[in-house]
Amino acid sequence: MRSRVTQVLATVAILLGSALLVPTVYARLAAGDGGDTGGGVGGVATPAPVPPPKPTLAAAPVSVDFSGEFISWALMDRETGTISGAENLSSTSSTESMIKVWFAADYLKRLGDKQLPPAMKTNITTAIRDSSDDAANALYSAIGRSAAIERMISTCGLTDTEPGTVPGYEGWWSFTQMSPRDAVRLGDCIADGTAAGPKWTEYLLDEMSKVRGTTAAKDQNSRSGGGRWGIIDGLPESITTQGPVSIKNGWTPLNYDGNWHVNCLAVTDDWSLAVMLRYPQQSGLDYGAQVCASVTTQLVTPQPGAVLKVPQQPVEAH
Repeated sequence: MRSRVTQVLATVAILLGSALLVPTVYARLAAGDGGDTGGGVGGVATPAPVPPPKPTLAAAPVSVDFSGEFISWALMDRETGTISGAENLSSTSSTESMIKVWFAADYLKRLGDKQLPPAMKTNITTAIRDSSDDAANALYSAIGRSAAIERMISTCGLTDTEPGTVPGYEGWWSFTQMSPRDAVRLGDCIADGTAAGPKWTEYLLDEMSKVRGTTAAKDQNSRSGGGRWGIIDGLPESITTQGPVSIKNGWTPLNYDGNWHVNCLAVTDDWSLAVMLRYPQQSGLDYGAQVCASVTTQLVTPQPGAVLKVPQQPVEAH
């Protein structure tokens, strides 16, 4: 009787062992020879996801329905130093208040490690954030007046810029003639520390990021004005949230030619962009601000809503 029981138990054990063995073998076969159960279906490897490119500004065709005497723009890739832009990117126009950022930079560079006097700190803040002419004049006098323009040209490697020579306005800093190509070089010169020096560069860029005021009449005064418009309005949130955008615009309706002279300058860690315009005064300041924004938006890459095409890579089945 014991031998029969033993035989029955042995038979049950063999059957159970077979039942356990079958799923194990099947699992190995389904996983492929290597036994890897990861990857795609049937052992086909799934390509790693391609991260989307970081939104930025890059060279691209620009088309603007512009009615005026002069329009030009330039964009510098600050990693490579490459400058792209309009065919006339070396043509010049008056800088107006855009040049005030150089007065602040040059003053700080010459100050060096010394403490910034409270009165001059106020001048820098109001010249940059509020585009105050009186504050700019104080800085201009402190750095040697016209000698500072020549120093800007040599320090920043500007090739198209010249002191103003408009009859009746000789020596006025606002009539300094500059091209968009030189304007982006100026922006890069400020951002890389050449203009203001290592101690003061971040301070100056921070002031430029805090420019305030709009094109509205309530923000525009005879000796100062709101300057937070233009390029900054053409940037999507995907760029403005990457870090500070430092700006300095220049704008004046001039009697001698009947035009608005409007310039927009912005710089980040990745790029420097300038748009320069002259157009009839009756079009208003808003018109120039909108043109600057339009040029900027057309340079955004990838364009909002663009579909990222991922190249299909061949995969090997195992």
